Amino acid sequence: MNILPGLESTSSALAAEKVRLDVIGQNIANAHTTRGPDGKPYARQVVSFESKLMEVGVKEDGTKIMTTGVHVKSIDSDKSAGSLVYNPTHPDADEKGYVQLPNVNLTHEMVDMIAASRSYEANLQVVRTAKQMAQQALRIGK
Repeated sequence: MNILPGLESTSSALAAEKVRLDVIGQNIANAHTTRGPDGKPYARQVVSFESKLMEVGVKEDGTKIMTTGVHVKSIDSDKSAGSLVYNPTHPDADEKGYVQLPNVNLTHEMVDMIAASRSYEANLQVVRTAKQMAQQALRIGK
């Protein structure tokens, strides 16, 4: 049995935020990709989270210990259109000389990355604090 069941929910939040950071990095890396495998500009990806109920152990009397956690519900494409830029020399320009850019806003992605990074750091601090509490509890018995 886990003596610190709260770490299960923190662990799931860390995993979900890692996925979010990976998707944000992918969005930033493809911010100027005007033609993907489907021939269209890159579409920004958005991560959706969902809470879930998790079993983390069983008490001595047989009852289950439950806690809530977070998991990635879906990774969806943003359907909004990117901007059109006039650049007739670009290989992906249409017959009028306009290029359809991806719908990735670098400023928005950086703000999302900072928020995800801070959330990840906060969850790491919970793990550190729980570890210190467990160590102090073990020292009490000495």
